Amino acid sequence: MTPAARLSAAIELIDAIDTQRVPAAKALKEWGTAHRYAGSGDRAAISGLVWDVLRRRASGAWIMNNDTPRARVLGMLKVERGLDADAIAALCDGGRFAPQPLNEAERAALASRSLDDAPAHIAGDYPQWLDGYLAQVFGDDRAAEATAMASRAPLDLRVNTLKAKREKVLGSTAHLGTTSTPWSPVGLRIELGADARNPGIHAEEDFIKGAIEVQDEGSQLAALLSAAKPGEQVIDLCAGAGGKTLALAAMMQGKGRLIATDHDKRQLAPIYERLSRAGVHNCDVRTPKGPNDTLSDIYASADLVLIDAPCTGTGTWRRNPDAKWRMRPGALEVRLKDQVAVLDRAADLVKPGGRIAYITCSVLGQENGEQVRAFIVRHPEFAVVPPSQTMSVLWDKADDFAAATLQSAEGLLMTPRRTGTDGFFVSVLKRQAS
Repeated sequence: MTPAARLSAAIELIDAIDTQRVPAAKALKEWGTAHRYAGSGDRAAISGLVWDVLRRRASGAWIMNNDTPRARVLGMLKVERGLDADAIAALCDGGRFAPQPLNEAERAALASRSLDDAPAHIAGDYPQWLDGYLAQVFGDDRAAEATAMASRAPLDLRVNTLKAKREKVLGSTAHLGTTSTPWSPVGLRIELGADARNPGIHAEEDFIKGAIEVQDEGSQLAALLSAAKPGEQVIDLCAGAGGKTLALAAMMQGKGRLIATDHDKRQLAPIYERLSRAGVHNCDVRTPKGPNDTLSDIYASADLVLIDAPCTGTGTWRRNPDAKWRMRPGALEVRLKDQVAVLDRAADLVKPGGRIAYITCSVLGQENGEQVRAFIVRHPEFAVVPPSQTMSVLWDKADDFAAATLQSAEGLLMTPRRTGTDGFFVSVLKRQAS
């Protein structure tokens, strides 16, 4: 397929996503099935265009002064891909499989309009109803912070130290273009261009043997900041598919007791195979069964309870750009209630002197600092461990990392703009010794 034909396909797909109200991933899969002549490179390029349009939905429409699928695609080419009016016109020549030529209004918009006077929610590409929430956290920087959350994320890997060392895996994955992550001592990074395909990590020997896992550097750091230690009793209370469970297991070096559970047993389905591949032998996976509490025997005895809390996922917009446009205010209210419930459950599990690591992949203050403050009011036996005391895991990078994050009395916040990671909030709460 020519670049122009790929552009036509992207416009067609954006129109289908709009009119059929289907998730982008589903629309792309169905398009690929219906157009089997398209090669893997074509599908990757078209996917890249579609995801970039979703990332730049508001600013692309603003540039064109029009909110049609075609206008958003053309506006994205200027905002995200950096193409000028002539380059875009060359793609839209009206030839076979190419988009129709630019009309006078489109060419004028591409040549003259910019985001200089756009409102923050337009320049930052997020729903207008979230503007006040982001302003509470970032103030006048909210457009810049949100813009960073609208760019394509790199592919990060975590080296499983139960089986390998980072230096060795850097060598064995050099053909993938891996480099060390800036902050995490166990992370690798693969930078991806706009049209690049995600490499087949699951077919790599290092993955098959359990030496690496796909995990954003921010998620790696969140687990590291929990400071899980060998010999401790650790509970991953919202384990899901087990990403942070595996990180905790490596930190514990196979020593101690690790328990993974989740209120939704369906989320736990992949964890068994992942634990086996990673060589983890000290993890007990507890699947909810009926009304009985799966952790009734752990009352006030855990050294650490890690909460990878259910949240709005605003910190992962780089990876899920269509999710931000489908998010509604009611979703935040539901998540806030879920967070209260899981925090209160964790409080009953922690022994005196033990701690809770509360983590969200959200940048909203209501899910982060406000939840921590409210928790301490309900449970005054807990106090926040200052972030500076949780950073020893980063060794010589601790000071630089602290300067990069947004810190508060309740914890620290990572963002794509500040730390080059997904958006993650981390608060470590310690229960007073009796």
